[in-house]
Amino acid sequence: MSTFALREIPLLSRSTLDRAEELRADARALKEGWSAALLLRVTERGQVRLDGAELVLDKAADFAAEPPEEAIFLGIVDGRHVWAVRSELEGRAGDLRMVGAKLDDASAGLVTTAVALLNWHASAGFSALDGSPTRPAKGGWSRISEATGHEEFPRTDPAIICLVHDGGDRALLARQHAWPETMFSILAGFVEAGESLEHCVVREIREEVGLDVREVTYLGSQPWPFPRSVMIGFSAVADPDQPLRFADGEIAEAHWFTRTEIREALERGDWTAKRQADEQPARLLLPGSISIARGIVASWAMT
Repeated sequence: MSTFALREIPLLSRSTLDRAEELRADARALKEGWSAALLLRVTERGQVRLDGAELVLDKAADFAAEPPEEAIFLGIVDGRHVWAVRSELEGRAGDLRMVGAKLDDASAGLVTTAVALLNWHASAGFSALDGSPTRPAKGGWSRISEATGHEEFPRTDPAIICLVHDGGDRALLARQHAWPETMFSILAGFVEAGESLEHCVVREIREEVGLDVREVTYLGSQPWPFPRSVMIGFSAVADPDQPLRFADGEIAEAHWFTRTEIREALERGDWTAKRQADEQPARLLLPGSISIARGIVASWAMT
C-alpha cells in the first residue's frame, strides 16, 4: 500500500518536559528557584552521566550560589527548576546516540534540549547581524548584542528525511561513502532558503539518487541536536524501473530492498550488530532506534 503512518513516537520526540517559558524573562523567579534546582552537566561531546538507565542530575546550589550566566534554564520537573551547563564528567557517561533509547520521556526531553541549546551557544558568541559580542539572556534562550541590544534566538536547521518506496513491497535504501558496506538508511537533506518541505523532498531525492517522486506524505518529526537540527519525516513513491543516478556525490550506492529483506534486517538489530563476530556478515544493517529513520523504515515494513 502507498500510505502508512508511524507506529510509534520517535524516541527523541517523547518529551514531557514543562519548559516553563513564562519564567525565562523573570530573573527573580529563576534566582529564587536555583536553591532547590537540579543541574544537568553536559560535556562538549554531548555526553551526560547515567546511573544505570537513570539520568544523573546534581544539586544546582552545589555548582554555584546563583544561576551562572552560561547556565540554561530547561524547565520544571516534579516542581523543581532544571538547568544545564557545559561540564566535564566523572563516571559512566554517554551521548544521545548511545543512551537516548534508555531514557524516560522527561529525561529524553531534558538532554535533547540541553544539547541543542548548548551547541547553539558554542557558536553564537558574536552577533550574526553586526559581528559584535553577545551575552546569554532569558535563562539561556536568547543572546543579546552588547553593541546594539539586538536579541538573537536559538537556530534550528530543518532537514527532511524520506523513505522512498514503490507503492508495493520494495523500498529504496542508500549508503553514504563514509559508511561500512552493509549500512544503509533512508535519504535525507537540509531544507534550502525559500523552499517548502515537500519541494525539498522532491529536490533532494532527485539530486541524491536521480528519482522523480510523487505522493509526498508527512509522517512525523524528531529533534536531532547534532548539532541543532530537526528531522522532518516523509514517505514518497517512485518508479523502481527509473535508473538511479548519484548526481551530487553524497551517495555511494542505493538498492531496492524487499519488505521481507527489511523485516529480517530489523530483527537482526541496528548498526551496532556490525561489531558482533559474524562469519556471514548481514547484507543489510539499519540505523539504531534513536533515529527517526529506523522508526520510518519499521513502520513501512510492518504495514
